[in-house]
Amino acid sequence: MFEKLGQIASLLKNLPRMQEEMAKMQANLGKILVEADAGGGMVKAKVNGHMEIVACVISEEAMKDRELLEDLVRAAINQAIQKAKQAVAEETSKMASGLGIGMPPGFQMPT
Repeated sequence: MFEKLGQIASLLKNLPRMQEEMAKMQANLGKILVEADAGGGMVKAKVNGHMEIVACVISEEAMKDRELLEDLVRAAINQAIQKAKQAVAEETSKMASGLGIGMPPGFQMPT
């Protein structure tokens, strides 16, 4: 029981530094850019660390088939979002380890 109190006290002691690091990380999320493609590059999507789509490039070939295009856009964007989530998780883990805080297994930042 007292061990947990010590952990909580340690977290509270580091709270100002944690808040500072979180603010830095939030600012850096916009700098994280990942790209994914579908259909052998017929559709390419870029997503930043805020999970915003910053670019979507569609080839002329993909525009010939609307149903295929819809599937490729969805696939490229979903893949880019997954990559962005992974990049954000890695950045969060780096920040936490820099603070000496262990994150629980499977912990994910809210998106």
